[in-house]
Amino acid sequence: MPPRNPVTPRVNTAPRLRCCAGLFCLSLFCLGTIGLWAPAPAAAQLPDHYQIHTDWLLDRSPFPAVITVTPDNRQLILENGLIRRTLALHPDPAGTGLATVGLDSLMTGASLLRAVQPEALLRVDGQDLIIGGLAGQPNQAFLTPEWQAALTPPPTAWRLAGYEIGDIQPRMEWQRPRNHAPHATWPPAGRHLRLDFLPPQTEQPATHSDTNPTTANGQTSTAQPQPEPQLPPQLQVSVHYEIYDGLPLLSKWLTVRNAGENTCTIERFTAERLAVVEHSNPVEDRPGVPLPAPTVLHVETDQAFGGFNFEQANRHAVRWLPDPTFDTQVNYLKNMPCLLEVSPARGPAQRLEPGQTFESFRVFSLVYDSEDRERRGLALRQMYRVLAPWVTENPLMMHLRTADPTAVRQALQQCHDVGFEMLILSFGSGFNIENNDPAYVAQWQSLAAEARELGIEIGGYSLLSSRQIGNGQDVVSPPGESPAHGHCPALTSPWGQAYFAQLRSFLQRTGFSLLEHDGSYPGDWDVTPRPPLQYGLEDSQWAQWQVISDFYRDCRAQGIYLNVPDYYYLTGSNKCGMGYREVNWSLPRAQQLIHTRQNIFDGTWTKTPSMGWMFVPLTEYHGGGAAATIEPLSEHLEHYRLMLLANLSAGVQACYRGPRLYDAPATRDMVRDVVAWYKSHRDILESDVIHLRRADARDWDGLLHVNPQLPERGLLSLFNPLPEPISREIWVPLYYTGLSDRVAVSVEGGPATVLPLDPRQRVKLTVTLPANGFQSIVFRPAD
Repeated sequence: MPPRNPVTPRVNTAPRLRCCAGLFCLSLFCLGTIGLWAPAPAAAQLPDHYQIHTDWLLDRSPFPAVITVTPDNRQLILENGLIRRTLALHPDPAGTGLATVGLDSLMTGASLLRAVQPEALLRVDGQDLIIGGLAGQPNQAFLTPEWQAALTPPPTAWRLAGYEIGDIQPRMEWQRPRNHAPHATWPPAGRHLRLDFLPPQTEQPATHSDTNPTTANGQTSTAQPQPEPQLPPQLQVSVHYEIYDGLPLLSKWLTVRNAGENTCTIERFTAERLAVVEHSNPVEDRPGVPLPAPTVLHVETDQAFGGFNFEQANRHAVRWLPDPTFDTQVNYLKNMPCLLEVSPARGPAQRLEPGQTFESFRVFSLVYDSEDRERRGLALRQMYRVLAPWVTENPLMMHLRTADPTAVRQALQQCHDVGFEMLILSFGSGFNIENNDPAYVAQWQSLAAEARELGIEIGGYSLLSSRQIGNGQDVVSPPGESPAHGHCPALTSPWGQAYFAQLRSFLQRTGFSLLEHDGSYPGDWDVTPRPPLQYGLEDSQWAQWQVISDFYRDCRAQGIYLNVPDYYYLTGSNKCGMGYREVNWSLPRAQQLIHTRQNIFDGTWTKTPSMGWMFVPLTEYHGGGAAATIEPLSEHLEHYRLMLLANLSAGVQACYRGPRLYDAPATRDMVRDVVAWYKSHRDILESDVIHLRRADARDWDGLLHVNPQLPERGLLSLFNPLPEPISREIWVPLYYTGLSDRVAVSVEGGPATVLPLDPRQRVKLTVTLPANGFQSIVFRPAD
């Protein structure tokens, strides 16, 4: 625990893309004359109940995070103009009680909290510890000011000993060797609060510090420094909060320091427990009709694994439970899932030696301001861009299916010729990152140097989970359970430790800057003692997660790009799969094209375009024969082009798997032209998407990219899957571009036409799309 200072705190011009023959036209549709169109109001697409003037999804700058103490020293408040979390301080003879008494959406005016809970829970050496909390609330449905004033700390609850306010510090180092989002920052801007707790004892005043102490009204405090309390001989427990500039987001975690002379064991912890306002109030609880959990909060942790989406990857830690103390709820059986609990399913059972500090996983809670799917998705994707900005790195990748040095040199040259940026030695290529032979390492060191001369990054594939090592080196599941992938090496075993040492050594010695880490650790339990890292079932998941997350954080610090088919974004991974069914790449080519656009449309509700990879098998994959295969590339040039566009026009990178990227000058020129078009619009294409129409092979489909911070505010990607040209009238919603009144519209890089917007920041275009074709439209400010 850092030392506490006894001070009162204070707040501190693009190339045109060649397209299929066909026409494109656009027109404005309106009722009456253009003169009747008034400038659109600023809040045209805000939720009806929005309570603040500025939409944070358009402009985050008016919402700086602050942490203040009220003049009466009875409340600590974390807020940023979008959300507010209020912590009440209640002194009593045993110390200062503290608990969260408010969690409010300032965007909608809604109160999210209905009752008080402890700040955290711990079990240490068999003893249950209540960290903070206030008791005495007579009704768990709401908390009146009078009831709040009368609350008292439970006799056994740990009391606040001091607090410290400062800036957010980076969770890991982020080296930036490649292109990323132009406005990405690290660490995130915001404020950090550390609350230090001691067991209940004789009255001792809390201490607190900040480099710039002020009171809530902005006046410099003249309070006298408080005496430093005596810390207990054993544990020092701290609860940490972070609140971020311009995001309705809080994070929370625990640290426990062993200040005693004996080893102790952190058997269990609960990092967050909130009594949240229930989603609805059904009287009945019938089989087959699940009771809905609150939807106003998105909650996840950085201990996420075993899934391609946040729900699956956090199922072991984030739980919505019934609240048995909520006697006044409408549900007759009191089964409404309205008690949020975030804790490991087992363990962590971590031994803490004298002088050591244990740190829990981090809990991230995002407050939604709407039930609208698009708006919620935009908020979630903003969160990932802030918490893990490395996900905005988005290199163009070739998957080479051979490791023959001659073929590697040819592929590197082809990547250079067409503008690809990364070469991956794919699964099945014969590349073996576990080969420690000096001659083998020297060969790849030389090829990596050649790649750098061409401006191409190179790396390779390694499989972790789903393989069996034998000789006691694999996880042994508890009775009734089995490894997620059938088999999994134990990361804490001697083999596991040697494996990660070899990965580190190979990457460092060769200069590889990419690792595709397949079958990453999915959260498997292991009953086998493997001291000193693991002592049995209860600590096995935590210990193995520490091994894998430490490795990924090290890769992030060294600038090594990570393709990981699992949800390790918040511990350093760059990219996971967008979500597709592999055997679908054996379908006929035309069907693959529709599936590609469907997969991207579906995946980008919760992932930014750069967070998920897609797949383009250039050679046969999972069968299907010639009808499913792009090779020979020059014979299927238009399909190849449309597969490139299906991905790149969405800002998504696919793994183009095969022996080459082109087989003839015409193929090379086509790939180079599409890549050049993508790079000329890269920033807007890798920005957020608005979902217009999902591909169904029956009519047009498309996505709209939006970014109010860029000169190109929007880019519309449209596809026609039909064998004949089509003409359609399409409302294009430009609200999230930040444009109002007028817009300059440019078709396929052509001259701009200025058109007015309707009061909802929409423009209605009449588009004529070529048969089996693609078109793009760019939107810029009219001025």
